[in-house]
Formats: sequence, C-alpha cells, structure tokens
Amino acid sequence: MSSGKVITSHAIPPRVRALACLFLLLLFCLMAPPLRGAPPVTFRRTIERVTSLDPAEAASVYAARSVSLIYETLLEYNYEARPYRLIPGLAAELPQISPDGLTYTFRLAPGARFHADPCFGTGPGGEPLSREITAADFVFSLKRLADAKLASPGYWILDGRIVGLDAFREASRGDTPTDYSLDVAGLAASDDHTLQLRLTRPCPPFIWMLAMPYTAVVPPEAVAAYGRGLGDHPVGSGPYRLGEWRRNYRMVFERVPAWRGWRAGPAALRPDDPLRPYDRLLFPIMDDPSTQWLSFLAGELDLQGEIARDSWELVVDPQGRLRPSVAARGIVLSSMPTLEVAYIGINMEFPLLGTNRWLRQALNCAFDSARWEQYYQGRVLAANGPVPPGVAGRLETPAPYAFDLDRARRLMVQAGYPGGRDPATGRRLRLVMDMGRASQDVRESTELIVAFMSRIGIDLVPEYHNWPAFLAKVAQRRSQLFRIGWVGDYPDAENFLQLFYGPNQSPGPNRCNYQNPAYDALYRRALAATTTQERLRLYGELQEIIREECPWIFVSFARAYSLHHRHVIGYCPHDFPYGMEKYLRWEAGDRGQETGDRGQVSGSRQWQ
Repeated sequence: MSSGKVITSHAIPPRVRALACLFLLLLFCLMAPPLRGAPPVTFRRTIERVTSLDPAEAASVYAARSVSLIYETLLEYNYEARPYRLIPGLAAELPQISPDGLTYTFRLAPGARFHADPCFGTGPGGEPLSREITAADFVFSLKRLADAKLASPGYWILDGRIVGLDAFREASRGDTPTDYSLDVAGLAASDDHTLQLRLTRPCPPFIWMLAMPYTAVVPPEAVAAYGRGLGDHPVGSGPYRLGEWRRNYRMVFERVPAWRGWRAGPAALRPDDPLRPYDRLLFPIMDDPSTQWLSFLAGELDLQGEIARDSWELVVDPQGRLRPSVAARGIVLSSMPTLEVAYIGINMEFPLLGTNRWLRQALNCAFDSARWEQYYQGRVLAANGPVPPGVAGRLETPAPYAFDLDRARRLMVQAGYPGGRDPATGRRLRLVMDMGRASQDVRESTELIVAFMSRIGIDLVPEYHNWPAFLAKVAQRRSQLFRIGWVGDYPDAENFLQLFYGPNQSPGPNRCNYQNPAYDALYRRALAATTTQERLRLYGELQEIIREECPWIFVSFARAYSLHHRHVIGYCPHDFPYGMEKYLRWEAGDRGQETGDRGQVSGSRQWQ
C-alpha cells in the first residue's frame, strides 16, 4: 500500500502514500450510491487456491467447502441450529446405533443420483448418463479413503476405527493395483439402500466425522475413468457441479436443477416462492485483502468473509456495530465465535526444536498475546491451549507458558542459548518460519512475531509461499516453524486433540509431528471412555500434556466477522459451512436493494 504528498515521491514513505490513496478510495465507495443491476443469479465470494476437488484430498477449509458443493455425505449439519446438530444428508434418517456403540446402520434416501457424466456411458443421442447411489458406493468410497496408494490426509478419521479397514490399508500397499473386492468386515451393504458400519471400539465423535467431506460418496466408474485426475473432473451428487476452474484465477460452480434436494428437504424450493437459489457460484482468487474489500464495496462480491485490518475502523464502531455509513449501503454485519485456533507449528522432527522443550517453552513465553490482541483490534482472544472456547472439555485455566518476557529469557538460558546466542559460535539463534500467504496483513503481523522473538535474541526469518506450496512443504516435514490454523471439523475437543496423536503425523493433521506414547495411550483411553464425564476428564489431561510440551506456539482464538449485501437472503455464519450455499436465495425480479430480505434491515447480527 502506497501514497503521499505531492512534493516528491520520496518525501513520504510508500506505505503512508498507499494508506492515503486507500482511504480516499474507501471514502468514495462509502459515499457512492448502491449499485443497481441484473438479478444476482450469480453469487460471488472469494476463495483461496484449491489443488484438488477429490473428497479424499480435501485437507484445507477451502477445498472442503468446494468439494461439499459437488459431493454429498451421509449426514450434514442443520444450517441454523445452535448448538450444532446433524441431520440426514444422503441417509434417509439418522443412523440406528447399537447399545454397545459399535454398529451404525444407515438407510439411504431413495432417488439420490450421481450427476450425469460420460463415465456412466452415453445415451442414444450421445448424452451422458447417470445412475442411483447405492450402499455399495459408500463401501467403495470408504475403502478408497483407506487406500494407502492414495495417501489421503483424511484417513485419520477412519484409522483404527472400522473393523478390518486397517488390514485393507496394509493390503493396498505395494505396486499392484488395489483390490477393492477384498472384504472389510466393518463395511457392509446388505442391500442397495442399507449400509452398516462396525467400529473396533466405541467412538462418540464418530457420528460427526460422517458429515466431513472426506467421507463423501464417490462413484467407482469415475475413479476408473479418471484415476488421479478425479480431482480435476469431479463427479458427485450435490446441488452444484464444477462449471469452470481456472487455477490461480477463479472457480465457477453451476446449479444442478435435477438435484433431489431442490424438491424435498431443508433446501427445497416452492413453486410460488419468489426466493430462488443462485444458478452460479463465482469464487475469484484475490490474495490482497484490500482488493477483496474494494471489490465488495463495488458490488463485485456478495459476501466478504474477512474485514481487512486497515478497513476495520471504517466499518465497525468501538462497540462492534456496523457504522451507519456502511449500513446505509445495504450491508449487513454478522459475527460469531468460531471453533478456530491459530498457532505456529513447531516441527518436532527438526532436532534443534524437537529435542529442546525449554526452547519451545521460551518461544511461547515470548509471544506477546496482549499486543497481538491489540493488533487485531480485539477480534481475537489469547489462546491458552489447543481447544477453543465453546467446546466441552476445554481447559479454562491460564496457559502455563503465557507471555512473560523475563521467564522467556530464563528459559533461553536453560535451553542453552543465553541471550539467544549459541555459546559454541557466539551467533544468534536463527529460525525460519513458513507462511502460506503473502498478503499485506500477513506480512505486517509476521513482522510483529519477528519482533517478539527478537526480544529474546532469536532471529526469526519469514518465508512466504502460496497456499499449495506451503501445505506441501509442511506435509513433507521440511519446515522448522510454520504459521497456520485449525478450524474444527466437528464440535468435540477430540478434533483438536487428535492434532497431536502420533499416528496422525504429516501428511495427516498432526503437522508438528509430535510423538509421545503416553499421550497416544491417553488419547485412545479418552475415545474408549464409556461416560461423558470420564471422556471430558481425560480431554483435560491431554491438554495439560500439550500445554507443558509446547509443540505449538499457542497464538489465538478467533471471532468471525463477515459482511454481506442485503440482497443475499438466508446467510448466517457457520463453523462447518459444507454445501451451505444451497440455502442462499435471491428474490426473483428484484436485487433486494430496495426491499431488503424479508424485513431484514442492514446492520449487525450476532450468533453466540
């Protein structure tokens, strides 16, 4: 960002010149009248880069959201219910669970079909065919998730949980093609519409996992036709299908009029209702938050999922309400606490860090949480561990290695680096931290982290990557430190505690490659606990271990703020927004600028 006086281009720093120009442009946008135009048959919001649309490879939030538009799972989230609860997706009803908690029996909804695609053959006129989804398709899809050749980052949700599936995974190793006809005792399709899953031990969070995009049903014909190219040629059964994908530029999804959910279910349409679903979803890639913000103000985006730090005070008043000048443009502010933790991962396989707990503790004590909260204008809360607020079993006690500069310096002495210097060389300790984005906000906040570590004598060197390259480097265990976050896959503390379970190491979700047999044993005990009280107690013990071991620098928990134009009807923020665009509506014949969305006024809305 640049800007300046008209004396010389060097009279004022480029950053100040940028801010002045940005302010004038923002002021112009805020004073301009609302845009009028064609009905919003296209819904537009930004997205980060996605590398694959294969459900088995949907490791990032952005990939999961994209995949869930095309593919469907047995269960899904009720869009409006808080606390969160599940409803049937491709299942006809919630599963019958045996008294011992080991057997889940699903009846599939009749009439659910895969999208028409040449992989199913062609009709007399050359048109692609389709077919109905069966229970055997789910057996195939779950086996595929376990196929070692695919190396799915989502296998952790099935690892050790389904009777016989681990043996199938072992049999899939090697150079010969995987034999999907091998029997797996825990996966059974007794008929076309009955699926039975048998667990190795009770696992209360398992039902939540069946709503994750990893478990979406995939047709064997598409896998046979496209192989590893399925990620570029998705064949699902959901409300939308891929229309266009120009990497590093945009993704376009097109509504599937034949989707059964438009006829029955929570997203069903009524012939006499003027509210219509969006025919197209356009997701451009915009790396710069300021560009996103200006595009939103100009009406080129319907939803702004993040408010740039430099724009915050122009949009939101000190009480967290939308400023009148913004509300007058037909803009609505929504906010809610999120199940998201930001952290700096410490690669435990990097000997300097993995073998020196005092050093890891010093890094945590050097992180100035109060300054971080100030930088983010109160939109974040200091993290006291890995589990965010609002999750049962979370420890509420202060972090044992919260910010304390004097203590951080003492820990550096214990770690063998007094003043941050290696006594053997006399040089300051140098660590490299990888980032998955290079936006202005990321760079500025990273400078703050660099300053925190400099106080204890550490030279922290940031390296910036695009998102796919960053994920690849972390998955290959080549990072020392890496700045990232975790958004809960389901509302149970186990989902955050499995980030430290040994078998989940990279390329799984245990990106810090933490390995502790005592932790792993306690984690398994928690999953096998027969009472909620016992499980929550063990969750607390697991958190105590992690807070002491410090395989992360615990950064912050987030409260989400988003903006949308009033003509977008039915939007509410959600921690698990898989396929939620099917609930969004626009009013036929009117962009909604004048009438609003059925009485909703511009302003602020909060979900607790």
